[in-house]
Amino acid sequence: MSVKLRLTVLSFLQFFVWGAWLITIGVYWFGTKQWSGEDFGKVFATLGIASIFMPALTGIMADRWINAEKLYGILHILFGITFFFLPMVTTADNFFWVMLLAMLFYMPTISLSNSIAYYILKNNQFDVVKVFPPIRVWGTVGFIAAMWLTNLTGNKGSVNQFYIAAVVAIILGIYAFTLPKCPPQNLIPEDATLSEKLGFNAFSLFKDYKMALFFFFSMFLGAALQLTNMYGDIYLSDFGKIPEYADSFVVQRSTIIMSISQVSETLFILAIPFFLSRFGIKNVMLLSMFAWVLRFGLFAYGVPVGFGLGLIILSCIVYGMAFDFFNISGSLFVETTTDYKIRSSAQGLFMMMTNGFGAIFGSLASGWMIGKFFTLENGDKMWHEIWLVFALYALVIAVLFAVMFKHKHDPEVIGEVAH
Repeated sequence: MSVKLRLTVLSFLQFFVWGAWLITIGVYWFGTKQWSGEDFGKVFATLGIASIFMPALTGIMADRWINAEKLYGILHILFGITFFFLPMVTTADNFFWVMLLAMLFYMPTISLSNSIAYYILKNNQFDVVKVFPPIRVWGTVGFIAAMWLTNLTGNKGSVNQFYIAAVVAIILGIYAFTLPKCPPQNLIPEDATLSEKLGFNAFSLFKDYKMALFFFFSMFLGAALQLTNMYGDIYLSDFGKIPEYADSFVVQRSTIIMSISQVSETLFILAIPFFLSRFGIKNVMLLSMFAWVLRFGLFAYGVPVGFGLGLIILSCIVYGMAFDFFNISGSLFVETTTDYKIRSSAQGLFMMMTNGFGAIFGSLASGWMIGKFFTLENGDKMWHEIWLVFALYALVIAVLFAVMFKHKHDPEVIGEVAH
């Protein structure tokens, strides 16, 4: 099996594990268990809590003490074991704690998978900017496959989604031990400072104004991503409360509709090298931010039939640009602007800001806002108003980024940071 094929399998399984439950957990939470929106915000915040320190911590470990592929495999096996216990939970509070433990194991594997791929590709003389996106696109295919499996087997509101994720995670963990070795690169010199000995070198990136600003906006864009993951599927499912839409395909197969977003991802991932080289990191990220405005705005006016259905589908198509042009380009930006010795740590920092602080902010703030201002007495959500507020939020972030992030694009150096 070729190196690229082995990394393709890794990417597919990495996101299959996530796709099996991330989009449909809202249906299980609100539809099956009928737990509160505020508690749901707390549960989704576990992704952020885990991402604040675990990606950075495991990145330091991979840079300094343990092979990245071995650490990656151990984390997936532990995640799978933990997820087997999740269906046994009977209260929202206990669900939070079990999910938090699971996320402590899973969230750092996202940045570790990038580090592993970058190391192996570079070690085999591949250009990561050109070769990595076509490999990463199979992660999106895996996410879609898991979503479809969960929905078509009638498990979008059942505990089986957690069992599916657990089994595949353990398989992936075992598979990781067969990958080419990715040994630590940041050996400790005799005259190393205390910070270097502890592996905190990557945090020096915050001293650079442009990198600090990049991480700052990464946090706010990370919040936008969580809004889609948390509420997209349950938003479509809620149309079932309206008699004229109850039997529509959108309601019955809401996860399939949502998967259009991931299909769109596959196309935009492949376009990233072209857009980066032609327009530069700032313009690519701006495109992502304005795409988030459209993502939320189109949802606000969507309905399951006619022209409204077209708006929902268009929102899902736009999602591909919104997600990829930020997450994948951001990861490549970090990779091409940091020292190879802190590669895993730097990817961990990016993960910390997006899926860490960003996820916590997005999860808790949206859960509080929806529960306080946009939930009717009968428990129904004011989805039109909710999506418009989210769209306004994304628009403000886009305008601020356009004004504050000063960057002159050099077409000869993709992702170059100009000082």
